[in-house]
Amino acid sequence: MLLTMLFMVCMFGFIGKLIGFAFKFSWSMIKVAFYLVFLPFILIAMVVGGLLYVALPVFIVAMIVGLLVKET
Repeated sequence: MLLTMLFMVCMFGFIGKLIGFAFKFSWSMIKVAFYLVFLPFILIAMVVGGLLYVALPVFIVAMIVGLLVKET
């Protein structure tokens, strides 16, 4: 009985760690998808829609942030 309860407590801890890892991984994947897919698509749509005066500063800020942020 005691070993079963100990096993269950350890299993809940292990599952909790895996869920935390899954959330961190999915957040990283969402950021990568946003920067690689959605940001260029949004900028192109803004230029095609006639919002060049808005798209150009966003593009410049994205370039500066991309140059200043260290890759891990």
